[in-house]
Amino acid sequence: MAISRSQLLKELLPGLNALFGLEYKRYGEEHKEFYETESSDRSFEEETKLAGFGSAPVKNEGSAIAYDNAQEAFTARYNHETIALGFSITEEAVEDNLYDSLSARYTKSLARAMAYTKQVKAAAVLNNAFSGSFLGGDGVSLAGVNSGSTRVGHPLVNGGQNYNSPTTGADLNETSLENAIIEIAAWTDERGLLIAARAQKLVIPPSLQFVATRLMKTDLRTATADNDINALRSDNAIPGGFTVNHFLTDTNAWFICTDVPNGLKHFERTALATSMDGDFDTGNVRYKARERYSFGWSDPLGIYASPGA
Repeated sequence: MAISRSQLLKELLPGLNALFGLEYKRYGEEHKEFYETESSDRSFEEETKLAGFGSAPVKNEGSAIAYDNAQEAFTARYNHETIALGFSITEEAVEDNLYDSLSARYTKSLARAMAYTKQVKAAAVLNNAFSGSFLGGDGVSLAGVNSGSTRVGHPLVNGGQNYNSPTTGADLNETSLENAIIEIAAWTDERGLLIAARAQKLVIPPSLQFVATRLMKTDLRTATADNDINALRSDNAIPGGFTVNHFLTDTNAWFICTDVPNGLKHFERTALATSMDGDFDTGNVRYKARERYSFGWSDPLGIYASPGA
């Protein structure tokens, strides 16, 4: 009995899916080191930051209680994109029993392409953090830059600003890290109340890996003959250590993830799925991969960023 095309596809698909999954995972998912992932069931998502209330006043005996009004600060929007790619194997290749070797190679290449695109899009949020062309819900960029590329900080409902980047770009070193941690600790909410934010993890390009190792993993201060302790390590100032992201394009830029919730967000609308079918007209076998997602940020205080000197 001859094997039909539908039977051939059923035989091929499990093996191809297994190859795809192994290659996709092997390529890495570096975005998970600094993104929160949530599911979505709509074509877009919106998250609104609430201003909250001011500090509670003292209520004197017999006096009326004071009431405050909650306000909306701004709204962040995430528009999901559909990412898809596929390949086909000719009918002649199937006839000549070449589908096995060809499909294995093509499937691995497809997995790499899908994984690469996802990491590039995830890193693009950080790569454009200092660009006045990529603005967030509060009208400035992730690093607090306006459309004129001037550092203005993130506006607050009370008229103040929070700054999540240095006044002047600084390279990664002991002083710049300490200054960043101090500035993070001084952030307030929309009504001016201290939020006691803390640094959690350093995100760097490969070029800064060895600098970060010396700064965060040595017991004594670097580049000095004094027997001073390394305060960054001793105080566990950045408890999550550092992670290297290979898709950051600026070799001098560095970022600190904080414990402020709803910072960098990854919404998954449709999980990665693969499928396979045959084309009646050409006789070709086609295999495709598809997913829908978006990357962005809700609260910019989830990140502290420096473009380098």
